[in-house]
Amino acid sequence: MTALPTQQPVATATDEERLARAYLLRVAEPPAPALVAFVGERGPVEAAARVRSGDCPDKVRRETAARREVDLAEQDLERAAKTQARLVVPEDHEWPAWPLLSLAVASGRGIENVAAPLGLWVRGGANLAEAADRAVAVVGARLATNYGEHNSAELAHGLATRSVPVFSGAALGIDGAAHRGALGAGGVTVAVLGCAVDIGYPAGHVDLLKRIADTGGAVVSEYAPGTPPARHRFLVRNRLIAGLTDGTVVVEAGIRSGARNTATTAGALGKVVMALPGPVQSANSAGCHALIRDCKATLVTSVDEVIDTVGRFGSAPEPENPRPRRPTDVLAPEALRVYEALVPRAGRSADQVATESGVPVDRVRALLPELEIDGFAVRGDTGWRRIVRAAPC
Repeated sequence: MTALPTQQPVATATDEERLARAYLLRVAEPPAPALVAFVGERGPVEAAARVRSGDCPDKVRRETAARREVDLAEQDLERAAKTQARLVVPEDHEWPAWPLLSLAVASGRGIENVAAPLGLWVRGGANLAEAADRAVAVVGARLATNYGEHNSAELAHGLATRSVPVFSGAALGIDGAAHRGALGAGGVTVAVLGCAVDIGYPAGHVDLLKRIADTGGAVVSEYAPGTPPARHRFLVRNRLIAGLTDGTVVVEAGIRSGARNTATTAGALGKVVMALPGPVQSANSAGCHALIRDCKATLVTSVDEVIDTVGRFGSAPEPENPRPRRPTDVLAPEALRVYEALVPRAGRSADQVATESGVPVDRVRALLPELEIDGFAVRGDTGWRRIVRAAPC
């Protein structure tokens, strides 16, 4: 088993702070950058009180106008507890502060729709800060091919065996395959949702989400209990997948794909973006190919390449079966040129070899005997011939 140690984290937020953030998470639709900034300036308790009374900046009032009188904080915390979920806030030890700092920095630079979350609802035993410390996101199309699902599962399985947590969005297709691959390796996987953690969506992954939560992983959302899925929420969710991980791998994606949105966001956050190539005529891989062609993603084809590209995990180990060496790999550049100027079935003079190879004739005359000693050439009645040697087993 490669799962990270799981335990209920030590909470440091006060009840008042947690109630305040639970209220604020419901009254504004994420990412709510003005509200996030206001909470950063005033603290969650004062910010919540001022939002309730309307005594806040105009931008904050606009973000909270529709729901500021809806205070279900206590009910939300109780409802979450009934599904064994908890609210993790920045005041907790479990808060993944370092990974999410990229969202705050990007938002401060003027990048839109990437504000950090005010809190995260979490179901499952994984410590979110530990899981996000050295994680990789594996994302892709819902309408995936067998090729894409196989590669997604294999990649996630390989990452999990290296104790690298795998994050994804729990969608059908590539996301689901990634979660199953990580679970199959006994590793940690985290599903980040575009709806509340107590909503069984997608319906086909209810059992998968339960398995993730029950086996040392986590199901995460910034949406209050009972919040249904919506298209815009999945796009907002994508910034969390990108922000919580060190790198994002797009396994299979069309030109207009949510996975490409995640990759674009990851790039804007300064995170590593990678893409697996697919069949050149496959529309399902057109998004991956565009990312690679436009230099927005690094081409990767294996777990070793992913780990090496992310970098912070250390260099990938040498493969058990290294690439076969050719016999001529031992030759110096000039010797290789002389060797390649020879042919197996006809003899050539030193002058002919010099003309063909571009190596001076006096140097050719010195190299040909060396090639003969090493078993690469032989001198016959008609001149020098090449000896073709088999590759080592």
